[in-house]
Amino acid sequence: MAFRSARIGVLCVLVTAVGACGLLPRSGPTRNEIFAGSVQREGDAFVVEVNQRVTAATAVVPALGFPPELVNAGLSDSDIIRPGDRISFTIYENVTDGLLAGQGASAAQIEEVQVDSAGFIFIPYAGRIRAAGNTPEALRGVITRNLDEQTPDPQIIVRRVAGDGSTVTVTGVVGGQGVYPIERPTRTLSSMLAAAGGVTVPPEIAQVTVVRGHHRGTIWFQDLFRDPSVDIALRGGDRILVEEDGRSFTALGATGAQTIVPFESQVISAIEAIASVGGLNPLLADPTGVFVLRNEPQEIARAVLGRDDLIGAQRMVYVLDLTAPTGMFEARDFVIRDADTVYVTAAPITQWNNAISALTGTLGAAQTVGSAAGN
Repeated sequence: MAFRSARIGVLCVLVTAVGACGLLPRSGPTRNEIFAGSVQREGDAFVVEVNQRVTAATAVVPALGFPPELVNAGLSDSDIIRPGDRISFTIYENVTDGLLAGQGASAAQIEEVQVDSAGFIFIPYAGRIRAAGNTPEALRGVITRNLDEQTPDPQIIVRRVAGDGSTVTVTGVVGGQGVYPIERPTRTLSSMLAAAGGVTVPPEIAQVTVVRGHHRGTIWFQDLFRDPSVDIALRGGDRILVEEDGRSFTALGATGAQTIVPFESQVISAIEAIASVGGLNPLLADPTGVFVLRNEPQEIARAVLGRDDLIGAQRMVYVLDLTAPTGMFEARDFVIRDADTVYVTAAPITQWNNAISALTGTLGAAQTVGSAAGN
């Protein structure tokens, strides 16, 4: 009996020695090792336990929006003719042998005359006429007066096709990329995106960027329907880019999967981040050792730590204990940000089991070799 107890004691010592020497394979540092690397213990990262105050100080969501130069622009008059537009005319003459219609015809068709870069067009017998800046109705009046001197009582129909002077470019994850004219139904951002086939990624993670000259801004696609003020009026030459949210975080340790995870919504909490990779591994994870690692901007780091002597970004390690009375609530409210690392440590019993398995496997192999040698 004493011999057996001695063997068990020796085994425990060996297991402890093997584990302490770090000879066993593992997915990362233990909970104690992370705490040992804190600034408080002369390490290089601040280790902070998450509570309501910390959650409030770190709940930063990307601020998106359009500058005033884009928001305050009123709706453009889509009927105004601009350089690059194309204009078609039907001219009816009140004579049997018309000046433009010809013998036996009552009307002449002039198809798609392009407005030149100076804003002018040329109509036979009416001459060179300034079209840019006029509406089709105003242009009809000018041509009517000019032709009235050549043919009696001309009746003119003017049709405008928007050209390069009043178009926008739509690219990115939309149904149909291309150059689209600004017409009466497509004078706003939401209507233009609808004309381009809408977004082809989940609306929750779609971002819309508008570039106009030296001004640009980005919004969430869903904000177009939450806040009418961001459904801005478009101008000729605008460039619209629709992109999928590029933020992601990394999940490591005793989780269901170790991978880089793209954001699937505008805001992701720690509990959602863990759930998105299959939750905690029930055979490995230590629920008291859920860590979020990030480089925190100076202002936030100062607010979290209550210090005003910190300069520059700080390495922060946030600790979540899911077994605490409010642990699940803290994890639900703590916001994950772009480039975060979510790391779950292995439970101490896991390391113990691994040590026992490694040691007993080694002893078993040695015994087998010894038996073979004895034979």
